[in-house]
Amino acid sequence: MEEILGLKVRALDRARMSRDARFDGKFFIAITSTRIYCRPICPSPHAKRRHVRYYATAAAASAAGYRPCLRCRPEAAPGTPAWLGTSAVVRRALRLIDEGFLDQNSVEELAARLGIGPRHLHRLFLRHVGAPPVAMAQTRRLHFAKRLIDETELPITEIAFASGFKSIRRFNSAFQKTFRRAPRELRRQPVVRVTDNHDDVVLRLAFRPPYDWPQVRDFLAKRAVPGIEVVDARGYMRTVRTGESSHAIISIRSLSGENALELRVRGATPAALLHIAANARRAFDLGSDPALIAAAFRSDPLLSPMVEAHPGLRIAGAWEPFECAVRAVLGQQVSVAGGRTFTARLVARAGQRITGQGVASYVPELTHLFPTPAEVARTNLAALGLTGARIATLQNLARAVLEGKIDFEGTAADICAALAALPGIGDWTAQYVALRALGEPDAFPASDLGLRKMAGGKLQTLSAKELAAKAEAWRPWRGYAAMHLWRAAAERAASRTGK
Repeated sequence: MEEILGLKVRALDRARMSRDARFDGKFFIAITSTRIYCRPICPSPHAKRRHVRYYATAAAASAAGYRPCLRCRPEAAPGTPAWLGTSAVVRRALRLIDEGFLDQNSVEELAARLGIGPRHLHRLFLRHVGAPPVAMAQTRRLHFAKRLIDETELPITEIAFASGFKSIRRFNSAFQKTFRRAPRELRRQPVVRVTDNHDDVVLRLAFRPPYDWPQVRDFLAKRAVPGIEVVDARGYMRTVRTGESSHAIISIRSLSGENALELRVRGATPAALLHIAANARRAFDLGSDPALIAAAFRSDPLLSPMVEAHPGLRIAGAWEPFECAVRAVLGQQVSVAGGRTFTARLVARAGQRITGQGVASYVPELTHLFPTPAEVARTNLAALGLTGARIATLQNLARAVLEGKIDFEGTAADICAALAALPGIGDWTAQYVALRALGEPDAFPASDLGLRKMAGGKLQTLSAKELAAKAEAWRPWRGYAAMHLWRAAAERAASRTGK
């Protein structure tokens, strides 16, 4: 490709020679003499320029006939921001593929879900991503399988099914074709165990530096709901639902000296691991490109000092859209602490209490799962201390999800419109869900009082309309602008109280 994410070949050459981790996952380097593709940080000696080809995604390099480097492990790269500069259709398709849509459905069904024909979808993917949808899904499965082989002691059979393959034969064939080796050949070296607990699966989730872990941790800690979340020196821990009658406990922490977070999973079936890892990457914003965002805000007099002070800021996400919407409704017009209290009461009353050997000894504070839409809809919420109108909003939201009026797999615009159409839910809640639960980088709750105060400066508070107009200059990164303004507001409040 002549240009990738705005970088021309000469710039790609300089990035390749620098081995700068900030470019990791933004493009891949294919070597024609070896037929191998690598990450920009690969420690192997630099190839001669005439043998180098660049690809925007690992899937594009694989589709061109190159195999992954076993030294730099392209499967462990930060998520490529392949959606940048693409059409809205491709962005939505990539999100559905990342969530496993093609593990259970065909490309024709994916195209129908997007409202276009399969041939047109194929053309869009080749133009914007460099590989067809099937290749994207196949690369996703094989890369996750390779990570499980390298980083866990799961049996190869379990890894095959955990990666979305329907049979061992197909898994072995695809793996052999991609890596030129059988799966068992790549597990010749014993896995270095990082825990004595045989029930844990531990994965490293890479990111592009810098990453402001304290900012993400503190944001989540302030909003952590007792019973389902704990944030302490060990990191962020919570319960997650992995099926109708199954659950797991996850733990995420920063790894000192590495450009990665550690994801530890207990109690999940192998089949749930891929979805959990993808959810963690989205919730902790690991595919972000800090350098690109910083460049966009560099000339803005309000945001530039904030970005300079906190260059690794991320959008601290929510684990699941329905949960995020419920928590947003409970937090409307009350303090963060108030919303947290009401949510804890809801969890205790409507959520499923978790049981299972080892749960209490692992994190005794984690006692419940967040309630499902069905549980919220059928539970008597009168004892929570909420107004009748707020209870009606919660249960209308739950019923809308159950009836399919709100489809959290749709586009961010459609989800926001469906949420805002419900009585008691406005644009603030819809944009908040898009920002934190859908990973929409341009979502912006313009009516938020804290944002309006910070954007107006010390002398005035902007109206929602004035802030929305001002935020037009921050597109397509308005979500990061919101996170910077919220952080500045928290720092201002702490300085006033002396905390």
